[in-house]
Amino acid sequence: MSGHSELTTGPLEYRSHEGRMTILGFWMFLGAEIALFATLFGTFAVLFGRTADAPTPQELFELPMVLIMTFLLLTSSFTCGIAIHEMRRGSLKGLLTWLSITLVLGLGFLGFEIYEFVHYAHEGASMPSSAFWSSFFVLTGTHGLHVTLGICWAVLLMIQLKQRGLTQVTSRKTFVLGLYWHFLDVIWIFIFTSVYLIGMVV
Repeated sequence: MSGHSELTTGPLEYRSHEGRMTILGFWMFLGAEIALFATLFGTFAVLFGRTADAPTPQELFELPMVLIMTFLLLTSSFTCGIAIHEMRRGSLKGLLTWLSITLVLGLGFLGFEIYEFVHYAHEGASMPSSAFWSSFFVLTGTHGLHVTLGICWAVLLMIQLKQRGLTQVTSRKTFVLGLYWHFLDVIWIFIFTSVYLIGMVV
């Protein structure tokens, strides 16, 4: 039997050889992304506490805001999972509905993050302020940029889904988007604990 044969059972996104290889390749891409964020986390750890004359994280970090951001992003991971479930049920309407909810939650997260950055800058904590704040903005800003790219990707995918429906190609793209979105949520958990929680108490 040819290794490039198509499957007739299992999730739609895995039935073609191209789909399976694309998903495998995306897992490898996420490995590179892990290396990127590991480098940013390592840099932040080295520069932690070096605030110079700028405000300290204890002075600026606000737990309620961070909890709201965390709630929005983690809830979006849950709704994204439901969207993938709806896709595997063959429900295009359900998929688009839950993807839309995921996008709204992601936009809410970005809105709070932008507000946070502006507030910190107004209080005297910006990238030029100190080594600590420089590493903070690079780390959290890189994550925020990834979230922004994920939202743009999802919008374009939803347009394609409305035009073409659920096919092996669109289902593969949707599944890969889901992997990407869950990855961003995992990275945020590390940011929440190692940046915000530790920054508030140390």
